[in-house]
Amino acid sequence: MSLIPVTILTGFLGSGKTTLLKRVLTEAHGQKIAVIENEFGEENIDNEILVNDTQENIIQMNNGCICCSIREDLRDTLQTLAEKKRKGELVFDRVVIETTGLADPGPVAQTFFMDEEIAEQYLLDSILTLVDAKHADAQLNDRQEARRQIGFADQIFISKTDLATADEVKALTHRLTHMNPRAPQKAVHFGDVAIADVFDLRGFNLNAKLDIDPDFLKADDHGHNHEGHNHEGHDHVHGEHCDHPSHAAEQGHHHVHDDDVKSFVFRSDKAFSPARLEDFLGAIVNIYGPRMLRYKGVLNMEGTERKVIFQGVHQLMGSDLGPAWADGETKTSKMVFIGIDLPKDIFMQGLEQCLV
Repeated sequence: MSLIPVTILTGFLGSGKTTLLKRVLTEAHGQKIAVIENEFGEENIDNEILVNDTQENIIQMNNGCICCSIREDLRDTLQTLAEKKRKGELVFDRVVIETTGLADPGPVAQTFFMDEEIAEQYLLDSILTLVDAKHADAQLNDRQEARRQIGFADQIFISKTDLATADEVKALTHRLTHMNPRAPQKAVHFGDVAIADVFDLRGFNLNAKLDIDPDFLKADDHGHNHEGHNHEGHDHVHGEHCDHPSHAAEQGHHHVHDDDVKSFVFRSDKAFSPARLEDFLGAIVNIYGPRMLRYKGVLNMEGTERKVIFQGVHQLMGSDLGPAWADGETKTSKMVFIGIDLPKDIFMQGLEQCLV
């Protein structure tokens, strides 16, 4: 039986999660989706669509979707849904989990890797983060949870761009790219995003290509000689003169945000020693795991002609053999780390020492 794909939907209050979920639960999109509600806030969907006094926490919608509030813990809810699906009591093809506006999606994501029974039935597809263009700056400044949600994202949807100026939106997208260069950003209006843009993004698929905004990599490269050396003064975090080509037009528009959620990229054309790399990553994850939000890489490993794909969330790390390096393709290892105040120099020097 094939695995049930799961999407984790996260974002601060007012970012449009509820609007998006209402559409999923009521629109005629032809997909049978189970939505697991974990949000008991002002904007609870119940008020609008659901009957409040029901004893059953699973409600069938008229478009064939199911809405289910978490009464126990997530794991039990997922088990119940899978069991009812097996018995034919419920019909659904995928699951969307809405986390509360303040939640850290990390532990939710980890459930799908750590829990064997859940991992045998479900496949985590991606973490989507909704951002409200009008209030994002203040939320990102004040709330670490909001910054963490950006760091975890596989895809970022920016809502309410019509309520902010073009410059504000541009500054926001720039800020988000620094926090998480691997999540594509898309402006959406009031949760009006095509269902196809929400599902099957394969953010956790080990073989998915490593999406990093090419401008971000270019910006990371000035003066680098591609050995992954960390040239002093090139750790170009906001506040320094950002010389992305696309930002030259901003004419000295210096970004002052120095967010604790940051990303950096390591690249090298030399091969990694598998034993050394494993030891180093093991040690790093041991120490910094709770602050490592997402990390991913395509690696050139000594002793194999195939790419090695690896990724992780917090302390959980997995790797897999990918396709063979193509003829004439430069065997470049590329890794991106997204986390909270991670010591870039320790990571860079440590990785450098794992090269053959």
